[in-house]
Order: sequence, then structure tokens, then C-alpha cells
Amino acid sequence: MVRLLVTYMEQVEPPHGAALSPPVAGARIAKESPDAEDYLQLYHCVGATLQWDERLRMPMNELSTFLRSPSTALYILRHDGQALWLCEFDGFGEREVELKHFGLIPAAQGRRLGPYLLDWSLRAIWSDRPDRIWLHTDTNDHPKAKSTYERIGFKSYAEAWEEFPD
Repeated sequence: MVRLLVTYMEQVEPPHGAALSPPVAGARIAKESPDAEDYLQLYHCVGATLQWDERLRMPMNELSTFLRSPSTALYILRHDGQALWLCEFDGFGEREVELKHFGLIPAAQGRRLGPYLLDWSLRAIWSDRPDRIWLHTDTNDHPKAKSTYERIGFKSYAEAWEEFPD
């Protein structure tokens, strides 16, 4: 087991101001429903350095069911046809929506694509009028994760040391 400091954050209203513009010409975001194998390939590319493993541990039939569920919203940012970024929500269409996974493949970092995708995806989720969107981030996540979430309107509501499988 590994012990991590987990910060729970929530957003109770949509992002304010104008939507962010694409920072890179040709960057496109779409709500997608990839099959389990394509999803896992992107999930691994994005999450390997962050030690993401939740979806890797899911049996393929459960993952396929999750990906096809109407409560799953998966936004993927592509540039020149290549998937660069993943933003995954669980609970779409419900009162509370969880931002489960948000990350960029390492080769595409540093071009302001993350804030753009996060802003775009949150506005899409808020268009369905949930009461709140929540997430958790931990000490394994990117060092700028918490400040990125705070800049777009998330507020911390709890912190706790938790144990996760190693």
C-alpha cells in the first residue's frame, strides 16, 4: 500500500467569463465513446507517469460497460488526428458529477492545452445543470494539478491521508 495526501475539490457553478480559445491551431475537442482497447491505450499514455491504474485494473467487460454508460462523458482533445488529452466524467446527467481523470500525454505538455480542455469540458458538463462537479487530486498527480483546478473555480473541501494499492 502507498499512502497519499488526497485533496477533495468541488465546483458549484460554471466557469465565469468567456470560454478559452484553442491555444494551438487545429486543436479539436469532442465527446467520444472509444472502445475499451483504444481508451486503455490513451489512458496509459496519459496516466503512466502519474501512476494511474484504476481503469487498468478493471475487467474488460466492466470497462466496456462503463464506457458505454450514458453517465460517462469522455472528452478527448486531438491535434492533427492524434489524441493528446483525456477528460473523463462519471455521473453525467446526475446532480453530482465526478471529474475522474484529466491528463495530457507528456509530449504535449506546456502548450496551454490542459486549461483549454478543462474549461471546454466543464462548460459542456455544466450545460446539463448539475448541482456540483467534484474531484480528488493527490500527491501523485502533476504538481500544477491543484492550482489548475483552483484557477478554474474549484475549491478544496477536504484533505485526508489515504492508502492505495501499490
